[in-house]
Amino acid sequence: MVIVGAGPVGSLAALYAAQRGYQVEVYELRPDLRDPRITPLNFTKSINLALSERGINAIRHAGQPALLSGILGACVPMRGRMVHGKKASGALYEIAQDYDLNGRCNLAMDRGALNARILDALEDLPNVELFFNHKLTGADFRKRKAWIEDRDRLSPSGRPREMEIDFDMMIGADGAHSAVRYHMMKFSRMDYQQEYIDTLWCEFRIEPGEAKADGSETWQISPNHLHIWPGKNFMFIAIPSEDGSFTCTLFLPANQFATLEADPLQVPNFFDVNFPGVRDHIPDDALIDAFNTNPHLPLISLKCKPYHFGSSGVIIGDAAHAMVPFYGQGMNTGMEDVRILFNIIDKHRQQLAETNNPAPAEEDEDDESSADAAARQAHAQALAEYSATRWVDAHTINDLAFQNYTEMRTSQSRMYRFRKGLEEFMAAHFPWFGWKTKYSLVVFSNEPYSECVRRTERQGRLIMRAFTGLVTSPILAAGVYLAYSHRRPMRELWYNAVAIWQMM
Repeated sequence: MVIVGAGPVGSLAALYAAQRGYQVEVYELRPDLRDPRITPLNFTKSINLALSERGINAIRHAGQPALLSGILGACVPMRGRMVHGKKASGALYEIAQDYDLNGRCNLAMDRGALNARILDALEDLPNVELFFNHKLTGADFRKRKAWIEDRDRLSPSGRPREMEIDFDMMIGADGAHSAVRYHMMKFSRMDYQQEYIDTLWCEFRIEPGEAKADGSETWQISPNHLHIWPGKNFMFIAIPSEDGSFTCTLFLPANQFATLEADPLQVPNFFDVNFPGVRDHIPDDALIDAFNTNPHLPLISLKCKPYHFGSSGVIIGDAAHAMVPFYGQGMNTGMEDVRILFNIIDKHRQQLAETNNPAPAEEDEDDESSADAAARQAHAQALAEYSATRWVDAHTINDLAFQNYTEMRTSQSRMYRFRKGLEEFMAAHFPWFGWKTKYSLVVFSNEPYSECVRRTERQGRLIMRAFTGLVTSPILAAGVYLAYSHRRPMRELWYNAVAIWQMM
C-alpha cells in the first residue's frame, strides 16, 4: 500500500495499514517533518490543533496504546472559550463559556509534536518505509503505477531523478492541494468545488510568563481556554501551547489586511481599538514584526466526490474535504476518515487477506491471478462503500465550519447567549429527552456529522413549537371564549385547534 502525505492523517493511515499486515510505503514531499528546521509548505506554523473525541478515538484504534498515552500527556486541556472585550467605561472584561455541561474539554496540541509522535511509532514497524523529499509527479490508477521524484538524488542535469513504482492501493493524504486527487481526477468522474472565503489569517505569539520557582512553565492568560477577541467581521484567537506560550491567529478580511500592509505601524493601534488587552501580552514591536514577517494566508473550503477510483485509489483528510478551521474539526475529521475507511476494509478482510498473503507455491499462475482479481474486487467494494457513505458527513462538517465562524465572532450577541442558554438548560434538566447541544454532539461524540445536524434541527423545531405555543396561548384562550360566546360547536373548535398545532 502506498500512502502519499506524512502529515498526521497520512501517518495515522500508515499505522492502521501496518497493523493489518500491509507492506506500507509513505511518500512525503517535504523533508523529515520531525526536523525543527523544516519550514511547512505554507511557510509558517499551522494553526494550533484542537484534538477532540473523533481524533482521539481514531488514535485509540491504531493499536498503539503508548502512542495515545504520550499524545494525551502532551496536550493542554481547554474547557471552553474565554471571550475578551471592553466595557463602555473602558474597563477590560473576560467571560468564560464552557464547551460542555459535563466538563469535557478540547485538547490543544502543537501540530508538529503530534506528527512527530506518530512518525516515531511508524519508524519502529518492520513493514513500513518512510520516504521524505519525494514528490508524486504522476499516477496511472488503471495500471497501478506512479512516478516519484527523489529530490535527494539529482541527475547530471541537476533535476531530481524520477522513479517508477507499482502499487495495489494508493491513499492520498496530501492536503488541500493534493497531487493524488489531481491525478485521480483524470480517471474518475469526480465532482469538485473549492471556495476561498474573503478572510486571510496571520500568526502571532504570546510568549510564556515568568517561570515558577520549580522551573515549570506559566501562562500569561488562562491556559485552559480558547481565547477570543471577537469583532463584527474579524477576530483574534489564542490557543495554549505546552511550553507556556500561545499560538495566536488574526482572521481579517483581505481589504483590511491591505490597509494595514500599506502602513504596518498602525497595527498596534488597530489591535488596541479592536482587540483590547492584547497589547498587554504582545509588545508593539512583536506585533509589527509578526505582521510583517509571517505570511497572510487564505482559507480554502473544498468539497468533492467520489473519493475513490476502482480498487486502486482513495483520498482522505484535506485532500477530500479541506475546511476552514472554525470548528476545530479539520484534523479530527481526517483521522476519523482513517478509522471509518479501515473499518469498512475490515468488513472485506477475508478477500483482502489474499492481497497481503502470497499464494502458496504449489498453486499455479491462474490460481494466483484469480486470487489477485478477487482481492481487487474486495478493495473496489470497500472503497465504493466508503465514498458513498462518507461524503455526506464530510460536506456537513464543512458547512458547519463556515457557520461557526459567524458564531465565534458573535459570542456575546443576545441571540447566541439565549440559544446556548436554552440548549444547556434543556440538556441539564431534561436529560431523559436525550437533549444535546449541537457543539457537544459534533465535538464530543462519534455520531455521524449529518446525524448530529438532523438531531439538533429536530430539537430546534421542538423548541420553536413550544415557544410559539406559549406566545399564542392567549390568542387561543380568546378564541375559545369567543367560540363559546357564539355557541360554536366544541367539536369544530377542537378540529381547528389541532389543525393550527399541526401547521406550527
